[in-house]
Amino acid sequence: MATDQYHEPPEELSDETRTYARMITSLIEEAEAINWYTQRISVEKDVSAKAILENSRKEEFKHFGMDLEFLLRCTPEWRKTLKGILFTKGNITTKADKAEEA
Repeated sequence: MATDQYHEPPEELSDETRTYARMITSLIEEAEAINWYTQRISVEKDVSAKAILENSRKEEFKHFGMDLEFLLRCTPEWRKTLKGILFTKGNITTKADKAEEA
């Protein structure tokens, strides 16, 4: 199966690393889908069609969140850093700098 999600020979990677790569790819695809729906919603004039697109985008938010949570469970250091940034108040870059230092 051809894929460009690997930078190393897939047969040399552990099962866990291949799963991680799949989930990273899925996260990227969900982010792209959110972007596409946002653009469609931005230009859609029909109220019913716009509501359907907005509903579809909400599903992509859920998928993105599940992918991200899976990856964070696999990568404790990533979770630790993001805890200092996500769902906080204040300057985002300041929070990121502090989270990176921690």
